[in-house]
Amino acid sequence: MLAFRQTQLSAAGEGLHGRQRTIATCAVLLNVCMANLDTAIANTALPTIARDLNTTEAQSIWIVGAYQLAMVASLLPAAALGEIVGLRRISMGGLVLFTLASLLCGLAPSLEWLVAGRVVQGMSAACILGTGVAMMRFIYPHALLGRGMGLNALVVGLSFAAGPSAASAVLSLTSWHWLFLMNVPLGLIGIAMGLYALPPTIRSARRFDGWAAALCALFLATTVFALNMAAQGASWASVATNATIAIASLAVLLKRQGNRPGPILAIDLMRKPVFALSSVCSFFTMITQALAFVSLPFLFQALFGYSQVETGFLITPWPAMVAFSAPLAGRLSDRFPAGLLGGAGLGVLSLGMLLLATMPPDPDALDVAWRMAVCGAGFGFFQSPNMRTMITSVPPERSGGAGGMSSVIGNLGQACGVAMVAALFNLFGAHGAVVALWMGAVFALLGSGASFMRLRHRPEMGLEPLKTLQDRPSS
Repeated sequence: MLAFRQTQLSAAGEGLHGRQRTIATCAVLLNVCMANLDTAIANTALPTIARDLNTTEAQSIWIVGAYQLAMVASLLPAAALGEIVGLRRISMGGLVLFTLASLLCGLAPSLEWLVAGRVVQGMSAACILGTGVAMMRFIYPHALLGRGMGLNALVVGLSFAAGPSAASAVLSLTSWHWLFLMNVPLGLIGIAMGLYALPPTIRSARRFDGWAAALCALFLATTVFALNMAAQGASWASVATNATIAIASLAVLLKRQGNRPGPILAIDLMRKPVFALSSVCSFFTMITQALAFVSLPFLFQALFGYSQVETGFLITPWPAMVAFSAPLAGRLSDRFPAGLLGGAGLGVLSLGMLLLATMPPDPDALDVAWRMAVCGAGFGFFQSPNMRTMITSVPPERSGGAGGMSSVIGNLGQACGVAMVAALFNLFGAHGAVVALWMGAVFALLGSGASFMRLRHRPEMGLEPLKTLQDRPSS
């Protein structure tokens, strides 16, 4: 049983103060960093792991795929359970499980053991990522929440930017096993800080619906699996089978949820115009990012002649600028409407995608880098205000559901973007990368329009609990 030091529930919007806020923030951000970094480093190390375990490249893809599928399938059930038993319990429980799973991955003697460990890592990462943004609402006072969201976006950006470099550094010094084993001491530090400083959160009195959670996990897993299969050129029969299962499980889930309060698939939150428009913005933006990050390596190497190492450096300005601009945008979101900041940011992102799509046939590194920086600045300026708005537009006891929906929408947007790039390559060959950039500019522009539409609606602060639920002020 996890014993937390903090037992008193703060008033809505009050947050923590001083040293406790600092330690609690560090605990959440360390956990988020590990969950995101683990995705980036595994991608980089796949060839090395495949050789060491004497497996094929195709089979090694499951090291990444198993993690992603388990995480996406578990995000909403984990968030819903957090609303019932306490967000910090799910977050810390996920971290304990993530630490143990990392130990299993680091000691794995075969591909099967490693994939099993990655499944557990994905499920525990869902507990961390599905509650991380929501926890910020109870750590920061409402007037400073944008700063917390900016720091979260900063850590996410730095994690993805540092992932390939960190993996390369570890592999140059020791074996791939330490890519996972290094999570063990970091996890223990995160557990200690979380138990000391994380605050209790409002808990709902409703019961956890296990069948709805299973249906939700099945719907999300088969949806992402169908998109991945389509992207990899699988037969239409296989894609259609998974799509049918996804649609059927969604239909049964919606019927079971009915008008129940706090559904696991929180479509009731979509009745709030600000939340719905913020979700649309997030979906379009993640499609844009996926279209860019999947197509650009092919563009740089196949059409421009850059090496794999050079390609990594050329992509770095994007996440680096996200890390720079996201904290600034977070602070500004405490003073200015997210609709304005997000709309401007996505307008800049659209411009950056157009600049990439219209690069000269033989660009130098500087010519590429400043265009990538424009994209990263626009993306970062959108991200923090949008996360802040999604969380604060719902009542406190629904913060877990809002955070889970935010993560799921982002993952679905990325999966759709990847599938689009695969389809464009099938249609246009190597030049499909350029077409993908043009499409990304269009999606970013659509997201910008949706963001500006939020200015027509009064911001819903969501500081009061829903009156239809009985809330228990405990961990």
